[in-house]
Amino acid sequence: MSYLTPLMGFVDHCRGGSGEPVAGLLLPGSAGSNTAADHIATARLALAQLPKHHRRGRRTLIRTDSGGGTHEFVAWLSARGRWLSYSVGMTITDATHQAVLKVPASAWTPAVEPDAEVRDGARVAELDVSSDYLKGWRKGMRLIVRKECPHPGAQLRFTDADGMRLTCFATNTTGQKITRLELRHRRRARAQDRIRAARATGLRNLPLHDSAQTRSGWRPSRSPWTCWPGCRCSP
Repeated sequence: MSYLTPLMGFVDHCRGGSGEPVAGLLLPGSAGSNTAADHIATARLALAQLPKHHRRGRRTLIRTDSGGGTHEFVAWLSARGRWLSYSVGMTITDATHQAVLKVPASAWTPAVEPDAEVRDGARVAELDVSSDYLKGWRKGMRLIVRKECPHPGAQLRFTDADGMRLTCFATNTTGQKITRLELRHRRRARAQDRIRAARATGLRNLPLHDSAQTRSGWRPSRSPWTCWPGCRCSP
């Protein structure tokens, strides 16, 4: 028997936000995590749950982990007449790694915490999307990377640099400091709180194919993302 895996959308629960799930797409457990068609379908379902004036326009921000970091999904978010804001995680490829190595030391800025204090051991920089390493992405896309000392026991990847863990995201938001944008994207992890709560309150009991129950527990959600309808994200 194969698992059903959910791709879910939540309204962010920042100040003024409610945090409720607004969409869920059940997929075969073998489904790829970077399938743009699945992300587009889930985004459509989520946006349909919002008031009409939040279904398009820059005031609505779509955030995803790296599962949403595909050309097709970014193009859909940016399509004329939709013009949604986005903040999507990006996979650290060898090309991205090479671009990070070319960032001068003076371009790195200390990351911040919600209270505006410096995040210990973390720095952020913006990559040049017009470079040879990063061509082919949507016009107006910004690529921001964070390097951070890994947590004790964490395994580094070959795409990490100088003993630092790298994470990267893309956004079309302008006019804000990259430290603010990085903090905003990092807060996407609040979706994990909603997933944990959903699992604890019965979502783990979703059936397998053929309506059979599993005793081994629910598989974690792929690519949980937040749909943020125009609320400011304050601590």
